[in-house]
Amino acid sequence: MTAKDYLSQAYRLDQRINSKLEQVCSLRTLATKATSTISDTPPSGSRNVKTMESIVVKIVDLENELNEDIDTLVDLNREIVGIIKKIDNPEFQTLLELRYLCFHSWERVAVEMGYDLRYIHKLHHKALAKCSAFIPAQK
Repeated sequence: MTAKDYLSQAYRLDQRINSKLEQVCSLRTLATKATSTISDTPPSGSRNVKTMESIVVKIVDLENELNEDIDTLVDLNREIVGIIKKIDNPEFQTLLELRYLCFHSWERVAVEMGYDLRYIHKLHHKALAKCSAFIPAQK
């Protein structure tokens, strides 16, 4: 696994977490949605409880997955911070933190660091080379 692949894991995991959060929100909306139908036929007396029950079960399952993913992300971020701190160049550290922990775009990293975009890419290449020595063998 390359240094870039290793560091990019946090971004991908963050995307999956956000996707699951949207799914939970959607399921909650579905669970609270109520529709009424006006009809001459009297109601049967039993609501469709199974549908509500299955939605609640899905919400609970997704929330459990979310909690596991969040725990994994926190652990991964801790590992990434440890690796970045081992690099002896503060510019490299800042660049890697902005890109792989804050998930900033290249343009934003360049603006925040006060460098040209092309120079940021050169710095990034050098930072990854330094970082690769500290990446665990296989994750």
